[in-house]
Amino acid sequence: MENISSRQNPVVKRFRDVGRGGSRDWMLLDGEHLLDEALTAGVRVDVAAFANGMAEGRLAALAARTARAGTTTIGVTDPVLAAMSPVRQPSGVVALAERRPATIDEVLERTPPMVLMLSQVQDPGNVGAIIRAAEACGATGIVAAEGTADPFGWKALRGAMGSTFRLRVAAGHSLADAVGRARAAGLRVFATAARDGRPLAACDLRGPSAVLFGGEGHGLSPDLLDASDERLTVPMRPPVESLNVAVAAALVLYEAARQREGGRTAPV
Repeated sequence: MENISSRQNPVVKRFRDVGRGGSRDWMLLDGEHLLDEALTAGVRVDVAAFANGMAEGRLAALAARTARAGTTTIGVTDPVLAAMSPVRQPSGVVALAERRPATIDEVLERTPPMVLMLSQVQDPGNVGAIIRAAEACGATGIVAAEGTADPFGWKALRGAMGSTFRLRVAAGHSLADAVGRARAAGLRVFATAARDGRPLAACDLRGPSAVLFGGEGHGLSPDLLDASDERLTVPMRPPVESLNVAVAAALVLYEAARQREGGRTAPV
């Protein structure tokens, strides 16, 4: 195994560039869990760096598996790992893996589609949590539209805990275009609103559906609300007026899963 002890090594610079969002082809995985999930999902991992001693100790099996997959596997000193990892306390392994964004058509093609479309969701932790909840509740895809945090950025990947590697996720597209294509594909478009929408349990989410979620603080724009087929509201007891977008998405996803697995919508 090659060993790197200099922070000036080109491999270190490459990791730093990807961690800062400077690549359209690669994503940075921090931690053994994400590396293991990526390998299991068949994601191409180009290079993995293990803290010195880790590859022969606790992470020996993972290092051997990484090497068998054809990944360049290197050992690094703690200062070098600190330079390669974007987190304050590196977990002992970082890797660069191929980004595999889906197209909107790929997101919409699974049947029956339950697609989440995110507008201006700027917190990558929220984006990751939504992707995780989407997989857990059987959603078929995610569209992270322009203005939304990169779902393939390291913070969002950590929040999704591997779900990004299995769920179809499109990124950087126009939300108006995505909505138009969803409607053309026969999906009913729901827009989440903090108030004055149809209560969640009264919405029929059993058919092909796309649910729009707005960003932290402002929610969806009036144009997007007006472009939807139906507004959807999660009932809340006062004085609470809004929910974290990831929490709201999880509630909607759970209700959609309940309905699709045989539950019925509540009376209107």
